[in-house]
Amino acid sequence: MKLFRAARRTSTTLASLAILALSTSSVAQTDGAASVLQRYGNLDIERIGPTIDAELGQKYLRRGNTYSNLERFEEAIDEYRRAISADPNLTEAIRNLANTYYYLERFDEAKPLLARFIRMQTTTTASLIAAVTTLGELERSDGNYAASISLDLRAIELNSNNDSQVHIMANTYNNAGEADKAIAVYQKAVEVMPGNAFFDRSLGRILEQENRIEDALRAYESAAAKNPDSDFYTQLVESTRSRL
Repeated sequence: MKLFRAARRTSTTLASLAILALSTSSVAQTDGAASVLQRYGNLDIERIGPTIDAELGQKYLRRGNTYSNLERFEEAIDEYRRAISADPNLTEAIRNLANTYYYLERFDEAKPLLARFIRMQTTTTASLIAAVTTLGELERSDGNYAASISLDLRAIELNSNNDSQVHIMANTYNNAGEADKAIAVYQKAVEVMPGNAFFDRSLGRILEQENRIEDALRAYESAAAKNPDSDFYTQLVESTRSRL
């Protein structure tokens, strides 16, 4: 499983210690907003509204990153939650909190944050690709196929060089008796990676399994057209035609 959590572990430095060693007065000033933040502390309910204090959110984010670097993850979680409460649009805090939950294998807590992070993205980035891929994997692992299929199809679009994930997705669905979703995965892969004849071959195999022989033949013909020198694909087409 591709790890969404970015590798941010570093050795303890004087700089990181300096960040943690906040003065009593600065901590008091920062936590003086606690009464306001407390109202929005339940991240299970996504708050849509104005930012309370963007600067305060950044302070909590930096503290969370420092705790995370020190592998003090529970303290990091508290700081990231405060950062998101202070600024619900602070995507870095949302991503880092999701990363932390994922790393700790607290997947049920990571999933809504991953979904929230994905919704907030407007451009394709490595973080978005990782979030979509990871959330799809988590939902698929939980058997939530109605939720995972749309994420998996999007992951294929976003990461068109990752052909191995396609077979993992399709095999999982097919083995679970969700052949229609396995077919959709291979159809998307054929669309996004049209030069890969093995996707056509795999698509045809599942179509044939579902007794959709004419559709399977078209998939095999597509594979043969992409690899005209392949005797295997030629024979596959001929044997399928003979069954019609």
